[in-house]
Amino acid sequence: MIRHQCLPAGWSEREALRDKGQFWTPGWIAEAMVAYVAKDTDLIFDPAAGRGAFLEALLKIGRQDVLYFGTDTDKDLLTDKIYNNKCCLVEERDFIKHPPLNKFRAIVANPPYIRHHRIDNDTKLLLKRLSVRIIGHSIDGRAGYHIFFLIQALNLLEKNGRLAFIMPADTCEGTFAGKLWKWISEKFCIEAVITFESMATPFPSVDTNAIIFMIKNSRPVENILWVKSNEAHSTDLLKFVSSDFKTHMFDSLEIVSRNLGVAIATGLTRPQQAQSGFTFRLNAFATVMRGIATGSNEFFFLTARQVKELAIPAEFIKRAIGRTRDVTGDILTVADVNNLEDKDRPTYLFSINGHSELPDSVSRYLEIGQLMGLSDRPLIKQRSPWYKMETREVPPLLFAYLGRRNTRFILNEAGVVPLTGFLCVYPLCKDKAYTIKLWEALNHPDTLSNLPLVGKSYGSGAIKVEPGNLSVLPIPQHIVKQYELKRPAAGGQLSLFPD
Repeated sequence: MIRHQCLPAGWSEREALRDKGQFWTPGWIAEAMVAYVAKDTDLIFDPAAGRGAFLEALLKIGRQDVLYFGTDTDKDLLTDKIYNNKCCLVEERDFIKHPPLNKFRAIVANPPYIRHHRIDNDTKLLLKRLSVRIIGHSIDGRAGYHIFFLIQALNLLEKNGRLAFIMPADTCEGTFAGKLWKWISEKFCIEAVITFESMATPFPSVDTNAIIFMIKNSRPVENILWVKSNEAHSTDLLKFVSSDFKTHMFDSLEIVSRNLGVAIATGLTRPQQAQSGFTFRLNAFATVMRGIATGSNEFFFLTARQVKELAIPAEFIKRAIGRTRDVTGDILTVADVNNLEDKDRPTYLFSINGHSELPDSVSRYLEIGQLMGLSDRPLIKQRSPWYKMETREVPPLLFAYLGRRNTRFILNEAGVVPLTGFLCVYPLCKDKAYTIKLWEALNHPDTLSNLPLVGKSYGSGAIKVEPGNLSVLPIPQHIVKQYELKRPAAGGQLSLFPD
């Protein structure tokens, strides 16, 4: 669950929390969520009780007339003194594997935020069966545990009951989002969606953006209230919810009514688009491909010192870049890569494709890889031989796949191949002057402002954009005209786009 108040400093403790998905809910958020579900009920159910943030909120807003029923798999948390209260009942229970048999009129939760790669195969199979049973089909296997908490909870919501869930932004932006929100929007009434400006994020130490869904088990409506909170710890959100969404004049809140279908198509985390359609997108000028996935950077991505010590000949290595933080500007030069090399950063990709005869030094290094068990790793074992490396032409432009820098498109003057920290952008026209014009157009603030429309949003303003989504990045028409961008025509000639 995206629960944050005091994350531990130790890495191992932090990883333990992430395995459980535990990040504590701040009070100003919990109070608004409880105020929404507490209307017209005498019992609130919390399937991920944790340390009792929602029980504390219930008591703070003065609803002692409402009982609290909470479950959690962490029995140690359920011994916290807050649960020594006559208005509550908590029990150790796995909400996914053993949900309560009865339905509830009010459900509130901050579900476990566990990414799909931390879920074991048996549990993934269980989650697949759960989604088939409830919504009629499975959803993409990259959905995190929190997605299935939402599905399970909606299935247990009484007629006219209310649900408030705080979730990560990928709930609306992941590959599974289309099927999920089609089911929700056809079966339930989405009353309000609460988003947060980066300075108001409820979880500043967690690398994701939060979004609150307020959903009623009643007939769907055509329009929803879309809210953006611009100030942390403000009481405005609680006042807005307590007014049953009728009062809209708040200094810290932006409140708009949006068409449900358009909002879902845009992505519920994203603001309403300034224009309904876009004439130009990146795929009119370039193709996009992800960087090289090695399967084991510690083995295949080497420093100059390692290359020298292992005596690997030059024909078996390629100059490469791995981490976005290793590129500090919007131009990557040979001098920049040499500077990384001087700092003992990896800058060489071990790639022996196309070589039938291997020198002894390379063979010895491959034996080390075998001893490391690399040939049995999921990605690597699909290759034949296991050490066969993906190939990429050197991309003229790089794009920071996940990062917080405003400038994301990088001119690759160093001629390196990128690993998966970057996307490869190949202009359709190979002319250097054209590449520079495209690079300048893509880095224009008016173009970069469209990245949230195609990417997944994370904490502190970070945006993650998949190759297919980057290819449809809108480029404003005035930018296309300003930089005289053209499209390749038959015979390799360039033609201007019409006005």
